Amino acid sequence: MHREPGGTGPVGFDLDMTLIDSRRAILVTWSALAAETGVPVDLADVDRRLGAKLEDEIAQWFPPGQRDDAVASYRRHYLTVAGELTTALPGAAEALAAVRQAGQAAVIITAKHVSSVGPSLAAAGLSGLSGDDLFTDVHGAGKAAVLARISAAAYVGDTPADMQAATAAGVTAVAVPTGSFPPADLRAAGADVVLASLHEFPAWYAAIAQSPG
Repeated sequence: MHREPGGTGPVGFDLDMTLIDSRRAILVTWSALAAETGVPVDLADVDRRLGAKLEDEIAQWFPPGQRDDAVASYRRHYLTVAGELTTALPGAAEALAAVRQAGQAAVIITAKHVSSVGPSLAAAGLSGLSGDDLFTDVHGAGKAAVLARISAAAYVGDTPADMQAATAAGVTAVAVPTGSFPPADLRAAGADVVLASLHEFPAWYAAIAQSPG
């Protein structure tokens, strides 16, 4: 059973395709990795799974002995384009502000590597988080563990895995279909509410924060 936020705890946010539009940066990086290694990568296939943990996506294309080097190369290429090709998704800054204005922490919980998060947030104009408000290199069960540890009220994300993490942690699962997955997939994965975009988040959160927790 999920818990309604009620203004009683932190709100977690996924990063890629929830707060930031990193699609171009990700696909350009995959193209560069394919060119460097000679390993063919179907970018449309990658695009269909945006939000997957990098190591899991690498495993779709590279044999075991090449995966560690491929991950390192991907991250190196990503840092060269993150600043130029990353933007904030509509409503991202306002969503974070709405939580903070209610006296709660807005916490980013992302599978993204720590080296990529800073440049991505800076490019999107979303820098300024304290260390306690950022968890990197976590996915799936790892996200659920963080949500439980910080006693989160809700988690906002764009993938079925995000919704499953929220459900596993017993927090309200808030979906935004701004990534690669349609509302039906997000609802099937456990979303309690599906917003068209983060533009709708402040009004939704204001109504929930005023209700009993």
